[in-house]
Amino acid sequence: MKKIVIIGANDFQNQLILKAKEMGFETHVFAWKDGSIGERTADYFYPVSITEVDQILKICREIQPDAVATIASDLANITVSKVARGLGLPGNSPECIRISTNKYDMREAFIKAGIATPKFYKVDRGEAYLFSLGLPLIVKPTDRSGSRAITKVLDFNELDAAIKEAVHQSFEKQAIVEEYIEGEEYSYEAISYHGRHTCLAVTKKFTTGAPHFIETGHKQPCDLSKKMLCEVHYVMGKALDALKITDGASHGEFKITPEGKVRIIEIGSRMGGDCIGSDLVPLSTGYDFMEMVIDVACGKEPRIVPKHTPRSVEIKFLFTMEDVEKMRAFEKEHPEKIYRISELDLSHAGKVSDSSTRIGYYIIVD
Repeated sequence: MKKIVIIGANDFQNQLILKAKEMGFETHVFAWKDGSIGERTADYFYPVSITEVDQILKICREIQPDAVATIASDLANITVSKVARGLGLPGNSPECIRISTNKYDMREAFIKAGIATPKFYKVDRGEAYLFSLGLPLIVKPTDRSGSRAITKVLDFNELDAAIKEAVHQSFEKQAIVEEYIEGEEYSYEAISYHGRHTCLAVTKKFTTGAPHFIETGHKQPCDLSKKMLCEVHYVMGKALDALKITDGASHGEFKITPEGKVRIIEIGSRMGGDCIGSDLVPLSTGYDFMEMVIDVACGKEPRIVPKHTPRSVEIKFLFTMEDVEKMRAFEKEHPEKIYRISELDLSHAGKVSDSSTRIGYYIIVD
């Protein structure tokens, strides 16, 4: 039987586990044991933190998998790259992983490629020279995802506290401070094979807005015109090349400014989280994105062929008990439109601080 190692076991990673099993793979899943659903659905679960690369690689040498994969996590993506490289399996280069998981290095790569980017600085504390930047500003850790410690600063008196929080959340204890980009937010879902990029979908994103911009939902297909989509494809293609992404999924976040310009926020060399790649892309396009990810991880060219008729799809995230009540009412009134409801964790109800503390979600199809 073919074997696949999957890094991570939460609800988002579980969709990859289930797809791999559907494709006939024996699934070996590594994650810190915390009761996540992937612990139960995996054929073999190893209670090892995803940061313990050497230990994971040692066990993987015994497993001898055909592929190593993850979705929706920059931290897991780093481990996947190192383990795959140690096993001689396909994957992006170490340089690609470095610049696509560090927001400062990413901005530097964009500048070298001639891609428009806001002014930015890397800091580990409040610095006087930052006052040369105009308000508003965005402050975030250089190396975290999931809306952790992202703050929109409207007053310079708030800057120091925002930097301290971002540095605290950062693995390397660094923050990036940059000019804020006005505009509607979208994301770009693509698959790459041997340096050739194919866009599968563009997602309309919804957030809480300032100060922390936690995602409240996503919708496909998006509302952009064909002309604007052509510009998006051009800019994002250059950006994927700038980050040296050659193989696997990518998730690029960008804004369309009031002037109609495409401005990149960041790009991850992995599938987008929040069920964007695992569920929204297949539902809205017919493309089996997760199958593509697994195929590329095995060194196979992905099959970019729709498997069913595209549908409109939306995911809504739950923050409060009122959100849960609205979801239940919608489920009762339109049961045929409910695609999936996640397990709920009500411990953070009414006090969500980032994407990881949202209490659940539901997916709607039309």
